[in-house]
Amino acid sequence: MTGKETTTMSTEKNPRTFTTSHLNPRCLGFAFGATGVMFYLGCMLTMATVPQESAVVFFNSLLHGIDVGPVLKTSVPFPQVALGLVTTFILGWFAGVLIAGIYNLSLRMGK
Repeated sequence: MTGKETTTMSTEKNPRTFTTSHLNPRCLGFAFGATGVMFYLGCMLTMATVPQESAVVFFNSLLHGIDVGPVLKTSVPFPQVALGLVTTFILGWFAGVLIAGIYNLSLRMGK
């Protein structure tokens, strides 16, 4: 190619671009909810793959010595598992939306 080559940059902003001045409540809520579900599934996998005594030691260490042995159930019916997954996602989503909303509100009030 001969002559001067110029490149033009689009001045349009991508609405999904992360900026430090604003958080999208729906996206952050989804991220919190999905993270909660991943932890829930990890807990289920742990309970399904290790002996009960090992699970008690593991969860006691996570909870700073609170004894979970008397309340730890190794068999949980599927409807209860499904309800736990849905509830965990909804609570995580709600927490993310609240955090993003309060953060965005504090930005507006600080201006």
